[in-house]
Amino acid sequence: MAKRMIFDLFNINNLLVLIMVLAINGCSSRSKPAPVVDVQGSLPLSQRIKQSVKGNEYIVKKGETLYSIAWRADVDVRTLANINNISAPYNIYPSQKLFLSKKSSQPSKTRVKSKSFRTTEPKVIKKPIAQKKKQEYGGNVTERKVSKKAQQPKTAFSQKIRKWRWPAKGKVIQQFSTAKQGNKGIDIAGRRGDSVKATADGKVVYAGDALQGYGQLVIVKHNDDYLSAYAHNDRILVKEQQVVKSGQVIAKMGDTDAERVMLHFEVRFRGKSVNPMKYLSK
Repeated sequence: MAKRMIFDLFNINNLLVLIMVLAINGCSSRSKPAPVVDVQGSLPLSQRIKQSVKGNEYIVKKGETLYSIAWRADVDVRTLANINNISAPYNIYPSQKLFLSKKSSQPSKTRVKSKSFRTTEPKVIKKPIAQKKKQEYGGNVTERKVSKKAQQPKTAFSQKIRKWRWPAKGKVIQQFSTAKQGNKGIDIAGRRGDSVKATADGKVVYAGDALQGYGQLVIVKHNDDYLSAYAHNDRILVKEQQVVKSGQVIAKMGDTDAERVMLHFEVRFRGKSVNPMKYLSK
């Protein structure tokens, strides 16, 4: 009997030691704290920050448009197009280098001008001025006027937004925030397959999933100043360059790149995030 008690105590002690070893290994296996997850999606904040475009230059990736790059860079698409001498409809291609600021796009021109200023005599400077005067009365002026008109085609939809419609039915579960890592729009809860509608008349300038953290995303241009975005969709029902009407179903609600089924809705004014609640009816 005494031998059996000793054997049982030995087994209990071994079990306790095993539990302690497993507990210590479990604690030491995580050397870093759990990543903070953004309210907009399932990606950690550190990874979402990487998705924003920073620096002076950017290489275009497959599936991107100038509008999607401008969206990530928080700049107006017209500003980005002007810096890179890209005319409407702003076509770009993979591996193309884009400059994100005027300073980075004109380093060589600045050097040439500084050299000519020091070495060129006044008589030589007058020549380009005389040529410009001739062009004012020649055929080149007409060509320039035509090209300017081509760069600014008239849109098929109204420049004035009379009314902003709610993009989806549901409860707002996350409000707009001006914080650096805050929510740049509003999040609307719903069920998978719920309709996502265009908030106003416009044209689809992006439809795809190239912007990580947004999932299946649609960006609509309403006029020269306003864009709206609809993220985390389950399915996209429109194509790029398609003209849409206010209230038209453009996607189905989902949870792509998100922790739950919802619509993340943003409004941009001249490239900058604004609170959508200021435009939507209460």
